[in-house]
Amino acid sequence: MRISTPGITAYTPSGTPYLFDAGSLCLEFLTSGGPGELSRYDVLHTPPDLGRWLGLSRLRLEPGDVHVSDAELHAALDLRTALWGMGRSAARNMKLSPDQVQYVNEAAEHPPLVRRIVGEAAEWRYPASGAQALSTIARDAVDLFTGEFAGRIRECDAPECFLIFVDTSRPGLRRWCAKDACGNRHKVRQSRSRASATRRPPSTR
Repeated sequence: MRISTPGITAYTPSGTPYLFDAGSLCLEFLTSGGPGELSRYDVLHTPPDLGRWLGLSRLRLEPGDVHVSDAELHAALDLRTALWGMGRSAARNMKLSPDQVQYVNEAAEHPPLVRRIVGEAAEWRYPASGAQALSTIARDAVDLFTGEFAGRIRECDAPECFLIFVDTSRPGLRRWCAKDACGNRHKVRQSRSRASATRRPPSTR
């Protein structure tokens, strides 16, 4: 299931905001934090936090109309951990963990979020539950990891960046989470390195 409105606001290490398009909903979910070293970026601490994140995501849900229980929050964290493992494995051309795949499949079995026609527009049906949102994320993962872009899942090339995205560009040469974030920092480092090499005095023997 592809959601049409791409991009979520992410932040550079210095705190500068930029638009990050993960290329899929399930990989966008990873911007909410993660296990281990990623826990310092976590924004999902309470059930309402998940509703707020869903409002910022490409789903653009109304946070107050998404009812999340404590159990659904824990399920969200487990789903996110499974997606981190699957995303990294795919990006590194490694076999997906059967346990992680099973967790995603089980999450996808729940009824998903529902869209309906209202006038000339499509709108979400409210109230919605956390389980519905997680099912929608899991179903997106099923489509991604078995679809035409399964071999295009990448990790950002910047060594200090953890973000994972699907490269939907025609040439398939995307290296960075965003050109105006890690891409620009890479260019700046290259420029400084060339300038330093130019200024370096020749060695004498």
